[in-house]
Amino acid sequence: MNKSIMKMTEKLRVAMLGLFMLLPLTSEAQRLLTLDSCRAMALRNNKQMGVAKMKQEVSANLRKSARTQYLPKVNAVGGYVWMNREVSLLNDDQKAALSNLGTNTSAKLEDALSPLVAALPADVQTKIAADMGQFAGVLNHVGTGIVDGFRTDTRNMFAGAVTVTQPVFMGGAIVAANKMADINEQMAANSLEMKKQGTLYHIDQVYWQVVSLRHKQTLAESYVALVRKLKGDVQKMIDQGVATKGDGLSVSVRLNEAEMALTQVTDGLELSKMLLCQLCGMPENEDVKLADEESEELKMNHEELVIAEGGTDVAFQNRPELKVLQNAVDLSNQTTKVLKAGNLPQVMVTGGYAVTNPNTFNGFEKKFGGVWNVGVVVRVPIWNWGDVMYKVRASKGSTAMARLELDDAREMVNLQVSQNNFKVKEAQKKLAMAQANVANADENLRMANLAFKEGAASFTTVMEAQTAWNQAQSQKIDAEIGVKLSQVELQKALGTLQ
Repeated sequence: MNKSIMKMTEKLRVAMLGLFMLLPLTSEAQRLLTLDSCRAMALRNNKQMGVAKMKQEVSANLRKSARTQYLPKVNAVGGYVWMNREVSLLNDDQKAALSNLGTNTSAKLEDALSPLVAALPADVQTKIAADMGQFAGVLNHVGTGIVDGFRTDTRNMFAGAVTVTQPVFMGGAIVAANKMADINEQMAANSLEMKKQGTLYHIDQVYWQVVSLRHKQTLAESYVALVRKLKGDVQKMIDQGVATKGDGLSVSVRLNEAEMALTQVTDGLELSKMLLCQLCGMPENEDVKLADEESEELKMNHEELVIAEGGTDVAFQNRPELKVLQNAVDLSNQTTKVLKAGNLPQVMVTGGYAVTNPNTFNGFEKKFGGVWNVGVVVRVPIWNWGDVMYKVRASKGSTAMARLELDDAREMVNLQVSQNNFKVKEAQKKLAMAQANVANADENLRMANLAFKEGAASFTTVMEAQTAWNQAQSQKIDAEIGVKLSQVELQKALGTLQ
């Protein structure tokens, strides 16, 4: 018997130890999140933010590329060409005449001197004939050398060059292109800010939605407890015969409705937390707890966002959407200047060094030879059938449309600021009225419960007081969250959501 008791005690000790070991794990598994931490994680996790950052890097590199258009360009080129025939400076007759220069010359001399030679002795004639033959051979050799000297041997040609080009005046196209690159970079930065504010606005809405549902879940649990207690009291009255079963059924129906509302709120809270985790880049089923979930009163910052005057000017200066539209107008203006440059002259200075093989700098030589060169290139458009003029007109039309879109957006922003400023004030009024209603509902419920205990009121009066109390508490939660969301919307309208 003692052994069995000892074994049971040991098992109980082990079980208790295991339970105490699991308690810290359970508390650590729940992750506490604040609004700032949710914002930071959402900004890191948002894919569109990553795309916007990459576009900003692309625009920065394009701006650096545009700056290089002011600088000289250095290029090197080389090539080889094989041809099945070479270029010949002499025709076939000229080549034949030069190759037989001695033979032709000696023949003419012999014809011219034949009368004189005939009068000379035979041995002298023989000597002259031998000398003439030798002379003809020498001249033939000289003629063949001349023919060979005129050979170009261009069947294998090599060429290379290094050139330097410096723009001097390009009609203002380079200046306009650099301004366009600057504007594109600004536009990318404004687009990134627009994505950032959109992400913060979305995460704030989801965060406060979770807080609202968590408060409503607590309220629903309290309401279920009140109705359940009332049901117990009515059941006692039924047992004592002072209430009917119909009264009990009425309370049961109200309890079922309260439990159904609690289930709906709980399901909505779970779904909202899954969305919040997804936006923050966390697993959807991770157990998280928000810092504002358990606070009885949400901190309200009324004065810092209620702007009676100057709100529109603040929005015009800060709204990234307006900045992007202004960038579009400026970009269109610079595009027009680039197109206008097509009708203006362009001046460039060039220089370089070129080599060829064979080269002609010292006759035709089978080796590389080069030459330095410096020049000026001027391009003057004369007639293009109005092509540039039509493009400039089209670009000016695009600029006008972009300016109209900017003006329309300014009007919409002005309206948004006014509306959201009004919503903030209205939300504060609703909160003040909701707080007053809660105080009245609390007192009404207290008096109804007291009267019910004393038998001066029926259970239906208590149910009505409970329903009114539940509605007042729910409206107070909605009013508190409404103030928070109206502040966020006003910040977004002003472009100051950070």
